[in-house]
Amino acid sequence: MDFEVIQGDIAAQSADALVNAANTGLRMGSGVAGALRRGAGDGIDEEAVSKGPVALGGVAVTDAYDLDAEYVIHAAAMPAGGQATADSIRDAARNTLERAAELGCESLVIPVLGTGVAGFELRDGARIICEEIAAVESDSLSDVRVIAYSEDDAETVRAVADDVRTARE
Repeated sequence: MDFEVIQGDIAAQSADALVNAANTGLRMGSGVAGALRRGAGDGIDEEAVSKGPVALGGVAVTDAYDLDAEYVIHAAAMPAGGQATADSIRDAARNTLERAAELGCESLVIPVLGTGVAGFELRDGARIICEEIAAVESDSLSDVRVIAYSEDDAETVRAVADDVRTARE
């Protein structure tokens, strides 16, 4: 599947589903989770926590509340209080894409799961996310965007995405 890399605040995006970089407890703290919690308003953190804990690499779906989306898919790429691994990022990305397709989503915005507070290196995490998206065959998903908050991070993710696309050709 083709995808785009964008820079910005995930909470300001419009899509059928936005993806939260979650831990297995699903409590929405800082980083991507904090941005989504602030944008969604009251209720999203409570609903997310009520659906957890989930297995490492698992996902849970909540309403998007005040965000410009139908759903937030909470992708548990790290254990509560722990660090992400290549396997946990790959599983969380794959499960996110499958769940979005099951929900009939056409558009999805996903951050590079497992980086930031989860401790995984951005370039390596971006490779995993981009490989998983590129491998998807979906009848519904047609607009997938990988988002990075800073322009420097977006440039890193774009370079990785170009490498992934070239390797698949």
